[in-house]
Amino acid sequence: MNLSDFVQAVAAALVVAAGLWLVGSVLLSALRTVVVPRGERPKLTALVFLSIRRSLDLPLRRASAHRREQLLQRYAPVALVLLAATWAVLVIIGFTPLHWALGDMGWLEALQVSGSSLTTLGFANADASPARLVEILEALIGLGLVGLLISFLPTIYSAYSQREILVAQLSSRAGQPPSAANFVIRQQSIRGLENLEETWAEWEDWFSFVEESHSSYPSLVYFRSGEGRSWVTAAGALLDSAALIDAAVDLPHEPSAALCLRSGFLCLQEVAAQFSIPFDPLPQPNDPIRVTREEFNECWNSLEAAGVPLVADQDQAWRDWSGWRVNYEDALLGICALAEPPWALWSSDRVEPVKRRIWATIWRLVRTESV
Repeated sequence: MNLSDFVQAVAAALVVAAGLWLVGSVLLSALRTVVVPRGERPKLTALVFLSIRRSLDLPLRRASAHRREQLLQRYAPVALVLLAATWAVLVIIGFTPLHWALGDMGWLEALQVSGSSLTTLGFANADASPARLVEILEALIGLGLVGLLISFLPTIYSAYSQREILVAQLSSRAGQPPSAANFVIRQQSIRGLENLEETWAEWEDWFSFVEESHSSYPSLVYFRSGEGRSWVTAAGALLDSAALIDAAVDLPHEPSAALCLRSGFLCLQEVAAQFSIPFDPLPQPNDPIRVTREEFNECWNSLEAAGVPLVADQDQAWRDWSGWRVNYEDALLGICALAEPPWALWSSDRVEPVKRRIWATIWRLVRTESV
């Protein structure tokens, strides 16, 4: 073998190795996205979501509030479909060098054979026996990706539907958009604040479900609720309400409310951790929060005017309420910055509407996580 042939053989080997690496990376990304539960943040998935979200920047800046909501509602479903298309295209590209190296064909023909093999269409095929084995392997991978999607998409939409039940119910209990003051006042007038044990238990289960599902499938964070609603702002309003009742309403201590609060802030912290959103896992009760004392006093006055029984010490109520909120505020506002929900008091209204932390957050994931 002369030097020229040796160089060509080495170059061919490197190209084939690069193709195999690309195919392996795509398969690993697909498995980590669809199959492996909790804690997996594939770089390829983050890149696809980031690219699609960046493409919406200009339309979102020029859109009306209604049009903006429509665009954001379509973002997550479109990103999932294009993620599957990205996997398919990259597998076709990855197998192209193998078909080129094993068969007597040019690069364009090898690309056609690769596409035909992955889609099992059979409009192009190789002649050599080793190349036929590569075709079979690629066809099996294509069928495997289809099988993953068949099981993945129904799982996503089932989790979404289950999440939205209590979110929709909260609109009648806490207003639209929801707020802690509305929740407390309506519960006082409808059923009495001493009869909320079942409500706290339902939301404790909801937080546990969201923690598990949104950690296993982070794309659920971007799936928006119905018009004007959001699972993020609903979670914030419910936690603010539970903390307000525990701290300010003159009722016997309700352990189920405290359990709901703890389940809630652990849920938000876990979801925030999936996106590398910074938060203090062990905050101090006197740490500063983004809700001011004046806003709390306005809420207090509205409760008092509605006849809600309040504790005697308003200063202590503020300290107790802020001591609860400090556990979930950073995670709540970080997720609001990421998911960009509609306006709601004490949650999405604390986040700037245009320059949010979404890019820094996702780019940090892209730089630090594996494929």
